[in-house]
Amino acid sequence: MSKKKGGAEGRVISTNRRATFDYTVEDSYEAGLVLTGTEVKSLRAGGAVIHDGFVEIKDDEAWLMRTHIPPYSHGNRENHEPNRKRKLLLSAREIAKIKRKTSQQGFTAFAISLYFSGAWVKLKIGVGRGKKSWDRREDEKEKSSRRELRDQG
Repeated sequence: MSKKKGGAEGRVISTNRRATFDYTVEDSYEAGLVLTGTEVKSLRAGGAVIHDGFVEIKDDEAWLMRTHIPPYSHGNRENHEPNRKRKLLLSAREIAKIKRKTSQQGFTAFAISLYFSGAWVKLKIGVGRGKKSWDRREDEKEKSSRRELRDQG
């Protein structure tokens, strides 16, 4: 029996589609999450909301804030709190890079996508600067010109 090695991302649970619209992503990282059993079961059933999710560094630990994983439907009194902060599993070097980058003016760390990599739940984190309205207009112009070229050829 051989294990199938696919791309970097497996089955996608949730994506933050506004991330690339609102931010220019300069760096991205892959992090594991510390989850309870009912959280993983709930994610396998589908339905997590990460569009407000951001990363906060406290005491040299990375935490995922403002994400919603709904309670497991067959859970009991040990079910998890849906909006709790979740610890991210990153190396000390990666945490230091994120901390150094986000301490600069205008930079933030945010959630891009949540997915399964084998049996593990992974989070793709982006570090970037917020776009201004003229940046968004320029991006829209580029997309439309690329689209026109593709349709012509």
